[in-house]
Amino acid sequence: MSFQAYIDNIKAKTGKSPEDFKKLAEEKGFLLDGQLLKTVKATEITNWLKAEYELGHGHAMAIYMTFKGKKD
Repeated sequence: MSFQAYIDNIKAKTGKSPEDFKKLAEEKGFLLDGQLLKTVKATEITNWLKAEYELGHGHAMAIYMTFKGKKD
């Protein structure tokens, strides 16, 4: 599955775009001014996305990668 397919599936399932998740992650304290804090581990992000949005590991990692700057 391509990266874009993961993002499209996440949007279809949750109604949220990567930008929406970035705003939510800022509220959670994972990002500051759109930048992932160096102290935040991938597991913290993926556990949050799995618990609150019922994303699978691959989909949660795709969102995490958008936080790291991946776009396509």
